[in-house]
Amino acid sequence: MSYSTLRLYFEKAVGCLLENPKGYVVVEYKAGPRKLNELQAFLHHASQVLARNKWHKLLGDQRLMLPFTPEESQWITEYWLSAAQLRTDRVYGAVLLPHDVFARLSASQLMHDAKASAMTYRLFHEQAEAEAWLMQLP
Repeated sequence: MSYSTLRLYFEKAVGCLLENPKGYVVVEYKAGPRKLNELQAFLHHASQVLARNKWHKLLGDQRLMLPFTPEESQWITEYWLSAAQLRTDRVYGAVLLPHDVFARLSASQLMHDAKASAMTYRLFHEQAEAEAWLMQLP
């Protein structure tokens, strides 16, 4: 599915959040450097759109993303992925892996570190496979 047909919820230099009427939010990261406070605001809005719609699924499109910094990784695993922040016991995330090999390593390490979080992740290379996985979830 093309993102151009989805409703834009929020956009900043970090990326955009799109609402898919099939019941999940698309977290699309843009290329380029990020500031920690911008990433924090971006992901805070992602948790808001999940809560507002009573959704528990997201598609994280990291294909253009640069590697997470150590500070970003720490904040994501210690704060954003907590059940209290996500406002639910469980969120399912289909993650499209970054093209950049260092970003891919960073994302994979983050997924490994987040095993005990409120988010269940699955990594994908193809958008169609990621969307199909999300759609088969309850």
